Amino acid sequence: MDNLTTQLLAGNRRALARLLSQIENQVETAAEALAQLHPHTGRAWIIGVTGAPGTGKSSLVNALAQGFRQRGQTVAILAVDPTSPFSGGAILGDRIRMRDLSGDSGVFIRSMATRGSLGGLARATRDCVRLMDAAGFDVILVETVGAGQSEIDIVRTAYTTIVVEAPGLGDDVQAIKAGILEIADVLVVNKADRPGAQQTVRALRAMLELGHPVARQVSHHGQLMTVGEAPVSSALQVEDWSPIVVETVATEKKGIDALLEAIDAHRAHLQGEAFVKRQRQNIEVELLDRLQTALLERLNRSLSSEALRDMIDQVRQRQLSPQAAVGMLLSRL
Repeated sequence: MDNLTTQLLAGNRRALARLLSQIENQVETAAEALAQLHPHTGRAWIIGVTGAPGTGKSSLVNALAQGFRQRGQTVAILAVDPTSPFSGGAILGDRIRMRDLSGDSGVFIRSMATRGSLGGLARATRDCVRLMDAAGFDVILVETVGAGQSEIDIVRTAYTTIVVEAPGLGDDVQAIKAGILEIADVLVVNKADRPGAQQTVRALRAMLELGHPVARQVSHHGQLMTVGEAPVSSALQVEDWSPIVVETVATEKKGIDALLEAIDAHRAHLQGEAFVKRQRQNIEVELLDRLQTALLERLNRSLSSEALRDMIDQVRQRQLSPQAAVGMLLSRL
């Protein structure tokens, strides 16, 4: 393991691939490698790309990676694909749309399956991102599975979150009620050469004016007042940043320069205390998630199947309420 971490820090891509596999397979020694590499992280800029299926996320990531490479920056891509609930497998087909990047030593692409994890990411995504960060990449692009209205895990991992929309996916009301849009730092209307693109842009801008959780200052009786604050958890609170709407045609590389500029503007905005705040929020959520998983695993180990069946029967026979049963189970920890 020491040899693999040393090779990774030296830029060995094969060592990176092997360590990524160990993390995905939950090999016990992977935690040791992560602990050794953690001091070497924190240099890469992490960009999340999410949105509904069919919006062109993979094509956009491909075009973005080429844009960063033209700037001389190295890029790692982590593409998360859904797992079949029947076979347990995944197509991992994002590489089909990223063939333009093959052969570029400054680009590393890794596909991974969700393995049943909800929220748009795989369970091991954060750890895999840390490995890529330690490997010295300048930019890490994380593409989620096709997300709907509430898969928002990416905002807890990325520094800049791009939400991709496309014309023809719904009416104005559908766009406004899509909760996933509230996490966007940059909104991209891809396939902007299709009919209805301008209507989609107008709908997104209307959504931003109505409901994005960014405090806005207005004048009321001669005094500035803050309005429009949405009730969001501390993990999703955003800085005083108004998301930028960008139109692209990823397959033709149109609008990519404007998207890169929007990413640069958001990165410049997240300097100093604002960036520290976002990092603290992300770490807080991650620690709570890991604590929840560890406690559940400990409870499962301490609870016999016979005791659980007995508890189920008591609830079924109305001898115990579900709340009381949970309290009794927790008391066994």
